[in-house]
Amino acid sequence: MPDRLPPLTALRAFDAAARHMSFAKAAEELNVTPAALSFQIKSLEAHLGQPVFHRLNRAVELTEAGKTLAHGTADGFAALQTAWQATRRLQDNTTLTVAAGPALTAKWLAPRLYDFAKAHPEINLRISTSLHLVDLHRDDIDVAIRFGYGSYADLYAVHARKEWLTPAMTPTFAKQFLTPESLVDAPLVINEHDSFLDPPCDWPAWFRAIGITDFEPSGMRFSNVEHSIDAACAGVGILLGRRPLLIKDVLEGRLVTPFKVAIETEARFSFLCLPGAERRPQVAAFRDWYLAEIEKTAHIWGEIELIPVEDIPPA
Repeated sequence: MPDRLPPLTALRAFDAAARHMSFAKAAEELNVTPAALSFQIKSLEAHLGQPVFHRLNRAVELTEAGKTLAHGTADGFAALQTAWQATRRLQDNTTLTVAAGPALTAKWLAPRLYDFAKAHPEINLRISTSLHLVDLHRDDIDVAIRFGYGSYADLYAVHARKEWLTPAMTPTFAKQFLTPESLVDAPLVINEHDSFLDPPCDWPAWFRAIGITDFEPSGMRFSNVEHSIDAACAGVGILLGRRPLLIKDVLEGRLVTPFKVAIETEARFSFLCLPGAERRPQVAAFRDWYLAEIEKTAHIWGEIELIPVEDIPPA
């Protein structure tokens, strides 16, 4: 049996027929006649030396050989499609697709995008917002901004500052709760979205950081970061929030962070792209703008005591 591959057109015809389990639908997809598609599949079967379909009266079924081949052709054409799209993107210096989480997009990125668009009218920017962890090698994404501990050894990565969390509340609550210790009597908002952080950066850790070790916080719980911030803005309770996600509401006066005590985590946001893509004009422009925007608000909290969560005594 020869190892030489059959013609690509024959493999393409088989792949379409195997996906649709219909010669007619496969022919329609490939814009050929059913007779032409059938000829390509017969050519493949002759090359293989055995049938890949059982021809029934009004349907077709894959043979054992067909089932084995179908997995490979599906993966192969998907890989070709991905490689083709990635190669075409190398020629495009005007389109930029950025993937970021919903919370960062809503609370930090989106409010600043007008300035980026004004500075770079030549770039067509698309923001892809999802909790799905994109694969830059496979997905049609140029840049990803991720939060976590990843080293990203196979990617070009620029890491932002370490993140920290501090209590955020309405100005009304700030007049009522004047010291960090007074928060033991406050209504709390609990953000469960950051529960993956290890060691935990939660209310118990923050209270231990200020010396309160026998207090188990309770309050309204949210699995969505934006909802927890919106609840704090509405006066539902006091939130232990991350710096970049609070900055918009702090600057606009809906929230204040009166206590200069924060717990610091090793987790951080990272700017990621495929190696070499950082040299593309639109990627470099977005990276430089992104890093500059972070520095613009670095002074907002002034002097703040950052307590590494690793240094906080365990419960």
